[in-house]
Amino acid sequence: MHDPVMRAEVVEALAVKAGGRYIDATLGDGGHARAILERAGATGRLLGLDRDAEALKRARERLTPWERQCAWAQTNFSGLDRVADDHGFDAVDGVFFDLGVRSEQLDRAERGFSFMRAGPLDMRMDRTEARTAADLVNDLPEAELADLLWRFGDERASRKIAAAIVRRRAERPFAGTTELAETVAAATGGRRGRIHPATRTFMALRMAVNDELASLEAGLTAALHRVVAGGRVVVLTYHSVEDRLVKQILGRHIGRWESLQAGGRVWRGTLPRMKRVTRKPLVPGTTELKENPRARSAKMRVVERVEHNETA
Repeated sequence: MHDPVMRAEVVEALAVKAGGRYIDATLGDGGHARAILERAGATGRLLGLDRDAEALKRARERLTPWERQCAWAQTNFSGLDRVADDHGFDAVDGVFFDLGVRSEQLDRAERGFSFMRAGPLDMRMDRTEARTAADLVNDLPEAELADLLWRFGDERASRKIAAAIVRRRAERPFAGTTELAETVAAATGGRRGRIHPATRTFMALRMAVNDELASLEAGLTAALHRVVAGGRVVVLTYHSVEDRLVKQILGRHIGRWESLQAGGRVWRGTLPRMKRVTRKPLVPGTTELKENPRARSAKMRVVERVEHNETA
């Protein structure tokens, strides 16, 4: 079990209080949830969500000392509203999202998330879902595949990679992670720096297989509506695609003030209204980066719900 990214900072950002009610929308190993429960005390409550059944099982076992204070559900972000209603979390003091892929998923070859380990092209977080990364790689038309790599991975060489994949699959379908990684590397001229040339391709496929952006938008919007006045929503992102979406969604609810010709001003935005807790996203400290290199790209964005009639 790896230490959760920015664990202490997450608890502080959520402003966890004794007896508070919280949702951990990405339960994972349960590390963040444990820190929240420890701070919330014996009367605190937590709803833990994860779309990966194996992760949910491990987290429940690790959080056994707090089982009477917890509820659990296997769902992706888009199910947050429904599940919260089902478990009586109609109004909460905070919601936390950690958008990183867990080490256990990356390190297990059979899950197919990593180009560093030979395994099937799977990438499903919920293994009951039907569509895999192999389905996308082998079936999508070239133009759609290129668009997917650009949209979900910010991959500048998306057209070149898509063309190479289509040429290769005409000989035989892709089945494994390493053969796809090798095809991508060859199409882009091989490795030149610290980042493997297949990194963005694998990220884009993972996000598409799991419908991550649409799910994130639904879940984050639900969280903003579910927190009480003074409640907070905290999001950890790890790359520009998801961080850009999070920033856009939060920005709509933070809104802006417009001056009126007749005098005074009016707030323009999407309800419920939120305010930034920190002007810039928070990042891991030097000590954490030394101990956990996978935290190097993490950014934490924090907002707090305000009353509708608040004027500043």
